[in-house]
Amino acid sequence: MGKSNDKSFGSDFRHFFMRGLIVLLPTVLTLWIVVQAYRFVDANVAQPINLGVQKAVLVITPKVVNDKKLPSWFAVTEDQITQRRQERRKTSLPPLTDTELRGQIREANFGQWWDSHWYTRYSGLFVGIVLIYLAGRMLGGFIGRRLYARVEKLLARIPIFKQVYPHVKQIVDFLFGESQMHFSKVVIVEYPRAGIWTVGLLTGDSLRDIRTKMGKDIVSVFIPSSPTPFTGYTITVPREDAIEMPISIEEALRFVVSGGVLVPERERTGPIGGNPGVSGLATEPGDEMIKDARAPIESDDGPDAGSPGGARSKAG
Repeated sequence: MGKSNDKSFGSDFRHFFMRGLIVLLPTVLTLWIVVQAYRFVDANVAQPINLGVQKAVLVITPKVVNDKKLPSWFAVTEDQITQRRQERRKTSLPPLTDTELRGQIREANFGQWWDSHWYTRYSGLFVGIVLIYLAGRMLGGFIGRRLYARVEKLLARIPIFKQVYPHVKQIVDFLFGESQMHFSKVVIVEYPRAGIWTVGLLTGDSLRDIRTKMGKDIVSVFIPSSPTPFTGYTITVPREDAIEMPISIEEALRFVVSGGVLVPERERTGPIGGNPGVSGLATEPGDEMIKDARAPIESDDGPDAGSPGGARSKAG
């Protein structure tokens, strides 16, 4: 009896522990990514800007402010200079002139004043956001785009840099760029061989020479890979072989990223043997998955005349 209770407790513990992990892990990971992104921006963008602003203030203040109205952090006493000289002597640092010591003390005083005000600590981040906005405005114009294109050509000639930059730019353009891939529909195609159905994203018509050689209407389909959907393969298939799916682009990407785990509710198949944790498998290729989408993709000019309305297996 006790063994049964222990077994039941262990089973319940694992069950609820995994349930709690599934519920909390996405939130925790999201917060961790946000915090790490903020720390990266703060350390590599905001703090360098803060240091630049501080140095500029230290240089400009005595030139634009009257001596009687200088802030308290600007004043340096002889006792402070003497103390700083003694500290450097104890640590075997090379001696400095009174002017250099006064500048170091003034910079330290200003740094303490800066850190004691929360709004000054975030000024670097604010300035960085403004600079990025201004850069976007400048590079968004005709002259800015032409100038940036020339800069990119120069960067593409630098060793090592030219091997890394194009790939990083491609990923950034895919995630944030205005000229992202425009996927019009979610489709399934028999790829990489007949009988294996693969989720793809319809990108549009393919190359004219391919259409001429094939002698039929064709389309280009992007096959995203798991778990990084911004990489994959682009294939060209006859229009009647690309079957439209009644799901959105976001749902298709979630399906691919999760390796098929995140299936839209309306697309889930029935259970096997009454086990709710296992999805039912189609008895024939594509039975359940395409039951509501048997019609092939139609062109913008109208239905394809040669399309029979069903999936056609490739002859190899």
